[in-house]
Amino acid sequence: MRLGIDRLLADGHLRRPLAARRVALLGHPASVNHVGRHSLDALMSLSGLRITAAFGPQHGMRGDKQDNMIESHDYVDPIHQIPVFSLYGEVRYPTDAMLDQFDVLLVDLQDIGTRIYTYVTTLAYVLDACAKHGKAVWVLDRPNPIGRPVEGSLLEDDWQSFVGVAPLPMRHGLSFGELARWLIAHQRLDLECEVIAMEGYEPDSAPGWGWPRDELAWVNPSPNASSLNMARCFPGTVLIEGTRLSEGRGTTTPLEVIGAPDLDICRLMRRMESLASDWMQGALIRCCGFEPCFHKHQGQLCHGLQIHTDSVHYDHQRFRPYRLVALFLKALRTEYPEEPLWRDFPYEYETGRLAIDLLSGGTALREWVDDATTEPADLDERLVRDEQRWLEERAPFLLY
Repeated sequence: MRLGIDRLLADGHLRRPLAARRVALLGHPASVNHVGRHSLDALMSLSGLRITAAFGPQHGMRGDKQDNMIESHDYVDPIHQIPVFSLYGEVRYPTDAMLDQFDVLLVDLQDIGTRIYTYVTTLAYVLDACAKHGKAVWVLDRPNPIGRPVEGSLLEDDWQSFVGVAPLPMRHGLSFGELARWLIAHQRLDLECEVIAMEGYEPDSAPGWGWPRDELAWVNPSPNASSLNMARCFPGTVLIEGTRLSEGRGTTTPLEVIGAPDLDICRLMRRMESLASDWMQGALIRCCGFEPCFHKHQGQLCHGLQIHTDSVHYDHQRFRPYRLVALFLKALRTEYPEEPLWRDFPYEYETGRLAIDLLSGGTALREWVDDATTEPADLDERLVRDEQRWLEERAPFLLY
């Protein structure tokens, strides 16, 4: 399997259209080639390619800023002496001055296949900005580590935010290059865009089911995306960011464990099984305890669940993390009806709307959890309808 960056580095004919143009790179710590060299360093070593600037998304181009809303600043790269602009700092949409630095933007970001991952929004912003200013974009494609399955409701009208830039489901099943193609069509952009596709990528094949597990090293795309298991769990466990529960930040398995102090987790598991046991299939779900070193419930023993997709129990087609965590929240509300559940705090620069609604793309999930008369079938009907609609919409944009 060959990444887009590896094809560009190896093929002088592929690079020829860049020869007389100023080139910038949008990357992050996981922007590495197949031998682990950072894409910026590898590109700078090529003769005949003029790299004039670099850009970093949330968490930075080279660094690892922890947590959400921890901004990065512009700086000069100490190795190559070119400006590095932050798209998660004073601005999140490229400025005119930034766009004046290049003619072609190479995008080499490792995504993890979930709508709320902010690299999706950054991609949409740079595509829009480059279209408006006559700049070209080349996407150096990378795997979607969680593969083709689709899950979650589509982003509702008027719920756009930095964690929801377009009507995608929570789990979209596209590579970053495919996603760029869809965004250009959705936004009706007049843009020179080239996708340097991967070679030999098989997203429906074991053992990785989207991630070439035995070919590529896992490099964290963001500080808390520490494993393939996390990526697979993330379309569900990220919902916990909008609650008073811990999503495992401050532990060594963030977004793989969820819980809180004083929960009777066995009681919750029994309730989950009685409500929709089929939503719990496809992975090993283990009762566990954990103590966050920072973030929510710091220094307190939490009782909760750990989700394992790294054993024989994993079934790629049956595992549905969004439904699993939705079921966990429903069981929690049923067993603890008076407990405050939703966290009201500034989330990704939004202060007037609940984080859980921003994450789920509207109010439907929260209302379903809070309404004692609703059942799993009520939510499932909505999800199936949106998932089928998305499968049909994305089909023309698939490259693999």
